[in-house]
Amino acid sequence: MWYVVFFKYSPIFVIMNTQIYQLHITLLGSRPKIWRRLRVPAEMKLARLHKTIQIAFGWTDSHLHQFIKGEKFYTVRFKDDWTWDEMPNVDYKKENTCISDLLHSEKEAIVYEYDFGDGWEHEIVLEKILPASPQQHLPVCLDGRRAGPPEDCGGIHGYAELLRILKNPRHEAYESYLEWLGGKFDPEAFNIDEVNARLAKMR
Repeated sequence: MWYVVFFKYSPIFVIMNTQIYQLHITLLGSRPKIWRRLRVPAEMKLARLHKTIQIAFGWTDSHLHQFIKGEKFYTVRFKDDWTWDEMPNVDYKKENTCISDLLHSEKEAIVYEYDFGDGWEHEIVLEKILPASPQQHLPVCLDGRRAGPPEDCGGIHGYAELLRILKNPRHEAYESYLEWLGGKFDPEAFNIDEVNARLAKMR
């Protein structure tokens, strides 16, 4: 539920959600774990949650994505693509679906997949359901560990290979990988202030 408050002389809109979802999002297969803890409005649309996750993990929104609950997929369709219209387990109306439509109670989980080629799967667990707070600016990142992998590095196994090569400057592919990465890459880097600065621009 949303509230709109009007003051006597000028309309001031105060938008408030009745609940806040605290989500723990882990990149599946990562060792050590790459994860983020976020708070979002319970009524956040999946399209907006996608953008929030992209910022939190440092992805560039360069590929397709989908949310998965059970055997149902929530995604977007290419324009004029009717090939999947008769598949009952695919929902193309992702823009109209809220995170609260998929997660109802604490400890429930869904999957977010980004880049169908590399197959980056993230487990989203609803850690807490919190009451509304006018002081809480959402979305916000509370915590996290490690950098998100570089785009197009070959999925979780390709990323493991990349890290192995970067640890060995004598490896024949070391220089080419370093050049591809732009000269440096720190897998342990995570700047929560930078993430929240980018999230603030979404509000």
